[in-house]
Amino acid sequence: MATLRYDRRKEIDGMWTVFDVFTGLPAEIDGHPYVDLDMEYANEMADVLNTQDVARRLARGDIIDP
Repeated sequence: MATLRYDRRKEIDGMWTVFDVFTGLPAEIDGHPYVDLDMEYANEMADVLNTQDVARRLARGDIIDP
């Protein structure tokens, strides 16, 4: 199984961030960081971003489909 690139973390203020596990930085789409999210939306977006990332890596041959 490939390492999932995106995860979520709860911030001190109780809001959630979707972040890149390889860089530690917030995930960004079109220059907008995925910060200050509620838990449900952060979970959904991390799942969407991971699905897209795995599909890209499979297409490039970076990971092998089991």
